[in-house]
Amino acid sequence: MNVRRHITSLLLLVAAAPSWAQSPARDYPNHPIKMVIPYAAGGPMDFIGRTLGPRLSQSLGQPIVIDNRAGAGGAIGTDVVAKSAPDGYTLLNTSSSHASLPVVSPSLPYDPVKDFTPITLVANSVGFVLAARPDLPAKNLKELLTDAKANPGKYTFGSGGVGNVMHFAGEFLSSSADVKMTHVPFKGVSQSLNDLVAGRIDFVIGAPTAVLPLVKAGKLKALAITARKRWAELPDVPTIDEAAVKGFVYTPWYGFWFPAGVPAEHVNRMRTEVNKLLDDPDIKRAFAEQGFVAVGSSGAEFSKVIADELAMNKKLATRVDFTQ
Repeated sequence: MNVRRHITSLLLLVAAAPSWAQSPARDYPNHPIKMVIPYAAGGPMDFIGRTLGPRLSQSLGQPIVIDNRAGAGGAIGTDVVAKSAPDGYTLLNTSSSHASLPVVSPSLPYDPVKDFTPITLVANSVGFVLAARPDLPAKNLKELLTDAKANPGKYTFGSGGVGNVMHFAGEFLSSSADVKMTHVPFKGVSQSLNDLVAGRIDFVIGAPTAVLPLVKAGKLKALAITARKRWAELPDVPTIDEAAVKGFVYTPWYGFWFPAGVPAEHVNRMRTEVNKLLDDPDIKRAFAEQGFVAVGSSGAEFSKVIADELAMNKKLATRVDFTQ
């Protein structure tokens, strides 16, 4: 009888095991994952999320739900992730703006390092395209900067918000060329491009994925690219280094984060699945067509990229008044 009772107790324990002893890594994920993009739909992060999302859903066995949370230069959506439960079901998909916004907004409700767990670097840009309204009198970047030097504040450039990577690109150009230009912030890339096409601002320095279709349609004219070399999609467009400002290079990057405190098993699972996709030839090709280089990284490698970017932006902030 005692043996029978003992066997019965063991069977009950085994039956109950999944509720308390199952491996968290093996059980993750068991419901949909929200991917927060802190900008309006239509920008580069949108492309990355909607390209990787369906494939990531297949490999993880759960839907990836895109959630665009625009506003405050990316701070609203980023804060949503920072304050989310550290369970691996809320993911931040953003750009190197994550390391620029804190420099211009020291009162952010989150810490860009302490409140997040870097998952992986996803992509590097082939460079941002400086695109102007078609009727801009300047025929090239050199003419634009020469006129800007003679007329401080005359030219306006748009961005996805104060502290956004587009904002830093414009201020970096102004500082490097020693000119004064007027920044006009918007809630996202698409809104800045709408106003540019309408002729309400003079230019943007924006992601290729967003700018290229408008350039090809003749709605904008590309004056230069911020990378070290020209882009195959716009072979006649010179680099800023070639066109007007020697030594100028500005190449944004994109990545994924979890809020701080997510179990290491979940972080490793997500990193592994994302990096597998980034090594896929079809994904590499799709990224390349839109101006990205698929990268992938370890958590430590990505942390270093973030730290280096923060340091560079702090140096730029000592030369530029980002409140104007």
